[in-house]
Amino acid sequence: MTRVLWVLAFVVGGFFIVRALMEPFVIDFADPSSYEHDWGGPSLFGVLLVHMGPGVLAAALLVWGVRRAARRPAGDPPAHD
Repeated sequence: MTRVLWVLAFVVGGFFIVRALMEPFVIDFADPSSYEHDWGGPSLFGVLLVHMGPGVLAAALLVWGVRRAARRPAGDPPAHD
């Protein structure tokens, strides 16, 4: 079950990370009409926050989870919080 959750986390997190990386190339910073009707619009800051924020959060959580899993010895079961 843990392995399935890790795969799901990487797939969903990967989607958000790729979306965050692509967002600056998709919108035209000089033309507000290219992003004013997107989620977070009409301000550029709001659009970038809504579209890139989940990717930054997903990257941070994946790095944290991988580092946490790497610190555990191989034979130990995962901790149940």
